[in-house]
Amino acid sequence: MRTLCASTLIGEFFVIGFGGLVAMKTADLSAGVVWTVCAVAMVLCVLLCGMLSRPGAVQIGWALQLGLVLSGLVVPVMFFLGAVFAGLWWASVHFGRKVDAAKARYAGAGAAPSADAA
Repeated sequence: MRTLCASTLIGEFFVIGFGGLVAMKTADLSAGVVWTVCAVAMVLCVLLCGMLSRPGAVQIGWALQLGLVLSGLVVPVMFFLGAVFAGLWWASVHFGRKVDAAKARYAGAGAAPSADAA
């Protein structure tokens, strides 16, 4: 799960950065506000890559996805990109857990002695 989720988060890191460049063109926001919000989100993406094995990391990732979708209020195309990355996050968590379970079953089957060997 960690590899899939980390890949999604690194992709989001770049999307947030590019979204910040677009948001700077908004007359209502100062560059300082835009880059403070973007920097916090980008740092959260990177830190979350290392925290994925800890409890609560997936929930923090979902909060990040919600924030990315809500950033569409400032940059409308982010509604679409946020939804895409929320879907990727779901797929990473869902299929990553299946892969982890299959790996655990495979490791358990290989470590257990067979009845024929005894």
